Amino acid sequence: MLQIYNSLTRSKEVFTPVTPGRVGLYVCGMTVYDYCHVGHARVLVVFDVVSRYLRHRGFDVTYVRNITDIDDKIIARAHENREPMEALTRRFIDAMHEDAAALGVLPPDEEPRATASMGAIIAMIQRLLDKGFAYRADNGDVYYRVRRFAGYGRLSGKNPDELRAGERVEVEAAKEDPLDFVLWKHAKAGEPSWDAPWGAGRPGWHIECSAMSTCCLGPRFDIHGGGMDLMFPHHENEIAQSEAATGQHPFVKVWMHNGFVQIDEEKMSKSLGNFFTVREVLKAYDPEVMRFFILASHYRSPLNYSEANLDHARASLERLYTALRGLPQDTGEAVEAAYVLRFEAAMDDDFNTPEALAVLFDLARQLNQARADGDAAQAARLGATLKHLGGVLGILQRDAEDYFKGDGDEEADAAIEALIARRAAARANKDWAESDRIRDQLDEMGIVLEDGPEGTSWRRK
Repeated sequence: MLQIYNSLTRSKEVFTPVTPGRVGLYVCGMTVYDYCHVGHARVLVVFDVVSRYLRHRGFDVTYVRNITDIDDKIIARAHENREPMEALTRRFIDAMHEDAAALGVLPPDEEPRATASMGAIIAMIQRLLDKGFAYRADNGDVYYRVRRFAGYGRLSGKNPDELRAGERVEVEAAKEDPLDFVLWKHAKAGEPSWDAPWGAGRPGWHIECSAMSTCCLGPRFDIHGGGMDLMFPHHENEIAQSEAATGQHPFVKVWMHNGFVQIDEEKMSKSLGNFFTVREVLKAYDPEVMRFFILASHYRSPLNYSEANLDHARASLERLYTALRGLPQDTGEAVEAAYVLRFEAAMDDDFNTPEALAVLFDLARQLNQARADGDAAQAARLGATLKHLGGVLGILQRDAEDYFKGDGDEEADAAIEALIARRAAARANKDWAESDRIRDQLDEMGIVLEDGPEGTSWRRK
């Protein structure tokens, strides 16, 4: 049985969806004013694996990942760049899609944008006003009455009476209570705005996700995910808004939060200026290496970013692809049931990807042994199982030779093959000096040669 750690109850729970056989999954996506960094990549990959595994387990999944395309940071960046906000957000939405595709992240089933969800946002704010959970302040903003909502703080474990102004609580003189948060910001000169019954303006960040999630998945759904930094105040405020507006308690069954990406034990973030963009990392590492690096740590644990850890991920991934080398691409169905059961037992334990990867390495060792024993049929079955289970994690789906040879063009590959043929001829003629010279030349080109009984194979460093 699949068990998931629920941030709301702080315990693992057997997963039972609201509707048998179907899963509604909502994940807070990107605020599109800059390129995705490694912390964003972790969210993308973690919940891509969650949705893949749920489907592997036979669930009919609706995966929703939103886009925040209107907020203070976006407006400020567009102003700095002296460009229309729509042009800025479109550029970074395209960049996000490119980064996600490079990392093997499948597109979500729905990808609502805040600016295209304004009707649902305004309708939810109106319901909150009608029920007395919200009020229009003297400055024209609309605020949520936090103390009106019983149970505020359940997710984050924060007591409203102990929260101080300045502790992620925005101070504003117009509020009835310092804890109250904005639902609608009144229109300001030079900023985009939308008409609403209480006055023109734009939504606060928290209400966007409440409106988009319930609009796409209904007033009660199964899993809500995001980074641990969103637990307070964002997800706490989502609970207050959504449950007050819909009357559903709880409106989400399971809350999932992935851990931080850290550099020198400090959270990676744009605000701290210690971040690496996905594009920067992919200049030096294959995207699948970055994906493997993310999966090698449990999603709730801190992920320590370093070149040494990426290098280790690359070496580990190469071991798996080396085991698949020489096997036919069309490996058929996975038939080694014992390995499938072990893999599923790992993933059923709160998506334990490090343990699932350990099963893949056991498979690879057995595959190498079968090849050494000359048991081609067993090697093929194990290879099929390895690729099948790797596919659940979004890895090992490329031809092994293509993986090792990288993205070189046909002309470059042909030149390498020609040099290898010349080296083979020199070795046949016992011209060891020429053989060594060609090997050194290939080494300078970043090519690693691997001599074996069936000839010489090569890969890029």
